[in-house]
Amino acid sequence: MTVGPTEDAKGFDLARLLAERGGERYELHTRHLNHQLPRMLHTIGFDKVYERAEGAHFWDADGNDYLDMLAGFGVMGLGRHHPVVRKALHDVLDASLADLTRFDCPPLPGLLAEKLLAYSPHLDRVFFGNSGTEAVETALKFARYATGKPRILYCAHAFHGLTTGSLSVNGENGFRDGFAPLLPDTAIELGDLDALERELRRGDVAAFVVEPIQGKGVHMTPPGFLRAAQELLHRHKALLIADEVQTGLGRTGMFYAHQHEPGVEPDLVCVAKSLSGGYVPVGATLGKEWIFKKVYSSMDRVLVHSASFGSNAQAMAAGLAVLSVMEDERVVDNARTTGDLLRSRLAALVDKYELLHDVRGRGLMIGIEFGRPKSLALRGRWTMLQAARKGLFAQMVVVPLLQKHRILTQVSGDHLEVIKLIPPLIIGEAEVDRFVAAFTAVMDEAHGGGSLMWDFGRTLVKQALQSK
Repeated sequence: MTVGPTEDAKGFDLARLLAERGGERYELHTRHLNHQLPRMLHTIGFDKVYERAEGAHFWDADGNDYLDMLAGFGVMGLGRHHPVVRKALHDVLDASLADLTRFDCPPLPGLLAEKLLAYSPHLDRVFFGNSGTEAVETALKFARYATGKPRILYCAHAFHGLTTGSLSVNGENGFRDGFAPLLPDTAIELGDLDALERELRRGDVAAFVVEPIQGKGVHMTPPGFLRAAQELLHRHKALLIADEVQTGLGRTGMFYAHQHEPGVEPDLVCVAKSLSGGYVPVGATLGKEWIFKKVYSSMDRVLVHSASFGSNAQAMAAGLAVLSVMEDERVVDNARTTGDLLRSRLAALVDKYELLHDVRGRGLMIGIEFGRPKSLALRGRWTMLQAARKGLFAQMVVVPLLQKHRILTQVSGDHLEVIKLIPPLIIGEAEVDRFVAAFTAVMDEAHGGGSLMWDFGRTLVKQALQSK
């Protein structure tokens, strides 16, 4: 007997549930989820209630709009609720496909793989998982099996994910502490070819995994480093893994960030985030033919690496729609030109504000770094913040951007005086004007000794000291 819905069943009503219980959002998180998240949001004044979103904007219950310069940590490359992606998801649901039977070959994964590989002609095959960290895990496993070597090299301050394998190549101790033992991996400084070669000479290195631009701090790989690293790795029969989870799909003004350096052809490339369209989690690991054929060397090994929800129809449809929009709307070109405009406008402020030390990045991945001022009055306040916790000044800038100017940003990492801008790739000159005007106003207040801003700084100091 097949069980199905009945006409008199009360059924599930999402709209009613949200209307009845939506106001409990912060209490529900406090009771049932990560209780430190609402605590942190209350502390810094980020405990907003957003009612709806579209493109690069949110709206609260009062109809105030907020500019999104965070894009869900890069997930919302096309902004929120792009109509083409929405339609693709409605269409795939309405098609009632026989999805995830596990014992057939549906067309959508093959079509998305074909489309992705067209942007990487030196690569041949794709594995689809569900997230960026899973894409990295896949690359680590494939590299170790294909080379027969155990060790992975990575860069200090790198971020590749938080599952155990990707955590092993995470360059921030704050994420690693308490989760040992991890994989036998070794960190080198970004750009240090001598250290890379020294480790490779030991003969046990399977691969070197690197972000073309580090997410934590927005640090660029030095010119020529990726090409030279690739040559060293191949000489020692090791692989180059490019983690493009955040930098890929147009973020830096090229489809992949490693393409800014001619001749760089990674053996494995990891992507995720924007490929989802902001709807359905998806990650992909692209690789060379010989690597995949070594991992999947026989029918006995057909499921040696798989994912229960990998290649599901909704994720594949979202990915295909995202790539179509990127081509039709020239999203990569927009990221390059708008990013150049935003970065140049911000860089012009470095000489004006002594607390502003550097503006760097590519495309719409931009780091704004603050540093020790020269004037005595500002230096005293800066020192107060640094003594309590490094990174508090950047947080002091982030908060008024949201509270006064309704612009969502965040610091680039713990203990960093860097704000990272990774807005939706669809923003234009109007959003650039709005952000630069707001940022200038916040900098004016900081340098003019604005009491509200520095009073908040003292609150942050108190919180930081209490948490020690």
